[in-house]
Amino acid sequence: MIRSGTGQPAELFFDDISPGTFARRFDPQWYHVDVQAARASAYGDVIASGFYTASLFMRAYADGLLSRAAADASPGLEELRWTAPVYGGDRLAIRLEVLGAAPSAAKPSVGTLTLAATMTRMATDRRPAAVAVRIRFRGWFARRPSDPDLGATTVL
Repeated sequence: MIRSGTGQPAELFFDDISPGTFARRFDPQWYHVDVQAARASAYGDVIASGFYTASLFMRAYADGLLSRAAADASPGLEELRWTAPVYGGDRLAIRLEVLGAAPSAAKPSVGTLTLAATMTRMATDRRPAAVAVRIRFRGWFARRPSDPDLGATTVL
């Protein structure tokens, strides 16, 4: 048996993965999948699906914060905006800012963080740097358990 990167049985192989796979499967709009039409358009080339770029953000958020934090669930997105196209080969940088923090009224065991993220397309010889994605959302994070020796609860 051939295993995936997580140790489970592999479902995808080299032969199954090619550029544009995500768009062809989940977002088959012409500017994501039709090279000739995209090159003749104002975009000048095929652009990445916005939902693909959002999934790249989610992966970076999971690796960079959620994997280390006492994360609970998320009560949802407040904003998701695609503000500049992303092209194959672009490098992206993510910035995450905590806008607010408060104990949750709905779940006393967690605190609610209001977060804002930007994903910036880095400058190349062909294109200037530009913010490609803006996301504002809330996340629930478990509060630190009370320490009986200190008599207080420390909030993240």
